Amino acid sequence: MCCFFGIQSAAINTATEFLMKVMILAAGRGERMRPLTDHTPKPLLAVGNEPLIGWHLRRLANAGIFDIVINHAWLGSQIEDRLGDGSGYGVRIHYSPEGEKGLETAGGIATALPYLGEAPFLVVNGDVLTDIDFTTIEHIAATFSGNKLAHLWLVPNPEHNPAGDFILCDDGSVASENSAGEALTFSGIGLYHPALFANTAPQQSAKLAPLLRQAMVQGLVSGEKHHGLWLDVGTAERLNEANRLAQAW
Repeated sequence: MCCFFGIQSAAINTATEFLMKVMILAAGRGERMRPLTDHTPKPLLAVGNEPLIGWHLRRLANAGIFDIVINHAWLGSQIEDRLGDGSGYGVRIHYSPEGEKGLETAGGIATALPYLGEAPFLVVNGDVLTDIDFTTIEHIAATFSGNKLAHLWLVPNPEHNPAGDFILCDDGSVASENSAGEALTFSGIGLYHPALFANTAPQQSAKLAPLLRQAMVQGLVSGEKHHGLWLDVGTAERLNEANRLAQAW
């Protein structure tokens, strides 16, 4: 297959394995993509010659990250049928089904914690297209100690989110408001310590943003600005844009 930012096929992947686990969030209903998502879960919508989620799997494998948890809800059986055990992508997939309605981001992560272990783990939104360098993840995870619960990748604000989500401060910390720095958009990709979800019950719906804001107030969140490719494939128009990009891969 063609290379996408250095991606190799699973058959020739020689990356050194990192002891890092990743969760790909794939439980969203994809309301803004209807009717496309009425019969196909959003992570399986085609981008070039791959399902959208497939680009994440190939890039993670190329970075030496092979242990992957995928949650799912709406039409989740299709995701399992399409991706299987992950061997076609050179990874190992464990599924965390949530039922048809899903559990929101924090609820889904809390439910999957038994599969993610006790060390910091990466979480990736299944509906973004990006060239964020996953080979740096293990180094960043090594900086986690009692003074960090999360590290977020932030991007320049797109047209659909002009005010941004969080503020990246000059010292590398991330704040939710009232701080000097640059207002940026959360990419949907973050490195989290399991302790961030210590008070989040599994199998119950819970949002991620309140947990992050609470940790930001305590000074426990760092971040960085990504200057490369990032596209929130959340609408049919942006799916078309993703396919235009894929024509060059």
